[in-house]
Amino acid sequence: MSSASKAWMVAASVGVVEALKDQAGMCRWNYALRSIHQYTKNKVKSSLSQATSSSSVIPEKIMMKQHRDQEMRQSEESLRKVMYSSCWGPN
Repeated sequence: MSSASKAWMVAASVGVVEALKDQAGMCRWNYALRSIHQYTKNKVKSSLSQATSSSSVIPEKIMMKQHRDQEMRQSEESLRKVMYSSCWGPN
């Protein structure tokens, strides 16, 4: 088998794999993860704005801010884990 035909065989194999990945939706995971992350951020912001719009005591505001910060850290950490596993995990 000549080197040119081997190169064509490899190129065709790579093309088939990429086409199958696209059909299976593997390339669209990044969009889904970003959407979930954005939804979570908006949900936390809206709950915070609802809490601050009503009359509340200052310590409650501090607790809400700490709770929001903790939720944001957890959300970002889970997104980081999912992104890592989708990029470097088993295929």
